Amino acid sequence: MPMRMLRAGSEPMARVDTAWLRMEAPTNRMMITGVMTFASPLALEDLKQVLTRRFLSYRRFQQRAIDTPAGAFWSDDEHFDLDWHLRATALPGHAGKAELQHLVSQLASSPLDHSRPLWQFHLVERYGGGSALITRLHHCYADGMALVQVLLSLTDVEAKPTHRVELERAWLKRDRGSVTERLLEPARAGLQNAAHLGGKAFHKVRELMDDPAQVETLARGGGEILRELAIALSLSDDPITRLKGRLGPTKRVAWAEPLSLEEAKTLSRALECTVNDVLLAAAAGALRAWLIENGDGVDGMTIRATVPVNLRPLEHSRKLGNHFGLVFLDLPIGESNPLRRVERVAECMRGLKRSRQAALTFGLLAAVGMAPAPVQRAALELFSRKASAVATNVPGPQQPLYLAGSRIDDLMFWVPQTGSVGVGISILSYNGQVHFGLIADAQRIPDPQAVIERFAPEFEKLMLIALMEDWDAPITAADAQATLEKMA
Repeated sequence: MPMRMLRAGSEPMARVDTAWLRMEAPTNRMMITGVMTFASPLALEDLKQVLTRRFLSYRRFQQRAIDTPAGAFWSDDEHFDLDWHLRATALPGHAGKAELQHLVSQLASSPLDHSRPLWQFHLVERYGGGSALITRLHHCYADGMALVQVLLSLTDVEAKPTHRVELERAWLKRDRGSVTERLLEPARAGLQNAAHLGGKAFHKVRELMDDPAQVETLARGGGEILRELAIALSLSDDPITRLKGRLGPTKRVAWAEPLSLEEAKTLSRALECTVNDVLLAAAAGALRAWLIENGDGVDGMTIRATVPVNLRPLEHSRKLGNHFGLVFLDLPIGESNPLRRVERVAECMRGLKRSRQAALTFGLLAAVGMAPAPVQRAALELFSRKASAVATNVPGPQQPLYLAGSRIDDLMFWVPQTGSVGVGISILSYNGQVHFGLIADAQRIPDPQAVIERFAPEFEKLMLIALMEDWDAPITAADAQATLEKMA
């Protein structure tokens, strides 16, 4: 919508944010869903005061997302009512984790009201000995990194702080050496031109969709950006497993008992890879075991996950909006050797780090946001056929935090899937622990708990291999195979 037509209290929506607004579908709600559990009861009125002071200090959360054929824009909600966005709810009887997962699943499957700002908090006042808080926020407002920072900006480092500590000083560090920096820093270098290049690339996508013969030629001899585009387009469709297929309107979520972050770091040092490599390889092993148990032949098979890559400049750490690209990561579910799975994930990650795939997809998302709906759907489906899952890994603060005086015990979040992708893997570190969660279309994985229960055993296999080998020398896949045979 032209600027001159916007009324007071309105502003144009960024093109990438527009893309996420328009991706909404009954089978994939474009919501980031999160859950926190607390050691002590969290009072509704105390939470309301925190949201008023801190969450609503972001003007965007009092604005509606309005889409028109001429473009999308943000508009102040003249009838904003915090009581509508903050809901108290209850679980039946002496409900536990299974009942909480069921409630989160219901909310993750339910659309937000587009006549209001697209977010809600649902407070379960009695859960265990404390409370639980479920968060739903539409992806057009913020990406996962921004949302985690916003939610944690509501917290304190003490139950009763004498003064407010700035977010960066409290917990937000640059985290040098993590996968966030190693994988993302090279992509940032090309971000300035990403939107422009993505727009040009998007027109090339439409051309290549009509003439696929050009793809192979460009992959061999095109310019850098066109080669990246051709490589992405030339990826084969992901193999058919029960993870792929028709989607329905119902999502199911589950989360595992946390693992020790220090153990994951120790293991990554022993295996000479990143923590992220170890955790995603364990996730691949969990999916492999579940697929085999359910009758899928997976030997030699590799599926892909789209991995969001943070492109947010540090000076934008507090800003909302979407600043990320996507890369296609191989998950070697057909590999029976756990260590070989780690090696293959690490090898793929190193290649992605050197590529400009993330910057390219950021620009493509911006272009897709402005394209006609039929073209949008075709481009989205083209890319979603090439992956079976979305996988996210967000580093959180490594100290206990408090919300309205209650200590946060556990937290987890799930980002939405797009197009025909029906599985989401989430990894989040907090207070010295690694939290692993899964969200899935109910027709693809009816019981995600059955998958995440396999995550810890896969991690423990790697730990046992590492413990039984000589740490003074690199551990090889052959070592792992020999160790597994001893354990059998």
